Amino acid sequence: MATVNRQWLLKERPLGMVGPEHFQLVESPMPEPDLAAGEVLLKTLMLGFDPAMRGWLMDVPSYLPPVAIGEPMRASGVGQVIRSENPDLPVGTLVQGLSNWQEYSIGSPQSQLPPMPLPAGTPPNLALSVFGTTSLTAYFGLLDVGQPRQGETVLVSGAAGATGSVVAQIARLKGCKVVGIAGGQEKCDWLRNACNIEAVIDYKQESLDSRIGELCPEGVNVFFDNVGGDTLQAAINHMADFGRLVLCGAIAGYNDEAPQPGPNNLMLLTTRRLRMEGFIVIDYLDRAAEAIDALTEWVMAGEIAWREDIQEGFENIPATLQRLFTGANEGKQLLKLAEPV
Repeated sequence: MATVNRQWLLKERPLGMVGPEHFQLVESPMPEPDLAAGEVLLKTLMLGFDPAMRGWLMDVPSYLPPVAIGEPMRASGVGQVIRSENPDLPVGTLVQGLSNWQEYSIGSPQSQLPPMPLPAGTPPNLALSVFGTTSLTAYFGLLDVGQPRQGETVLVSGAAGATGSVVAQIARLKGCKVVGIAGGQEKCDWLRNACNIEAVIDYKQESLDSRIGELCPEGVNVFFDNVGGDTLQAAINHMADFGRLVLCGAIAGYNDEAPQPGPNNLMLLTTRRLRMEGFIVIDYLDRAAEAIDALTEWVMAGEIAWREDIQEGFENIPATLQRLFTGANEGKQLLKLAEPV
């Protein structure tokens, strides 16, 4: 068994674009061999990367405490149990949960997101992509918060991303008219051809405000927002009376050195009787099986398309996070460290 545990620690909080320079690679001793009752020692097999991780680097109160200077960076991940004091997680079990940028870690049932076994036969990449938290975010954010009705118009920003693409496809499956917003010809073509989303706006080439008006002449009933900024402002302009705005993320501003001004048309929330609501997927984890069952049925029927961008190598972890914010990734961003044994 290995005696050294490589870790990427947070060296300094980024001001502006996050990059490898904000983290430090160290070699630490393996975690203590004596596990408490219920704990397991995990070998990290694969890591997932999400825009929300940028927020975890900020020293502000949030739904999870900020990553401290000198601590391993936090991430979703899949690991394999190599030592166990938990009868429900014997050695060899593949688990997923909140992990860290390190090769080995201790999983505890007392943690906020304890390790959970993968469904039998589920490979790590699928557990973190189409059946992972981004898809759960899409499912509960759209259906519980947005509450779309058949025939309504659903507008999705970041529609080619891991969350947005699943939102758009679930809305289509629920009988809604779907309009997706993405950047670049390739991403727009993928939405049309693989996800069967007919109405797509390329915000890099088209006037977002004008195109929303053209494609949604009766207004937007549900706007699922992953971007914020000017995109949110444009969507508010075109909301139908009693529309719902689901605030999932605001990636357009995550790396700003100073906060940008917010939308200046918020009075429309009053005059059109709109509801704007943010949510966090961890509030729905007790219902995860419901979402997984539905997603499995849709995936098996060929109704949900997804993409994965899998990088490799422990040394490439910080650069892989940065890919989310430069637009380099296509689909769910993952990084493979090891194969199950």
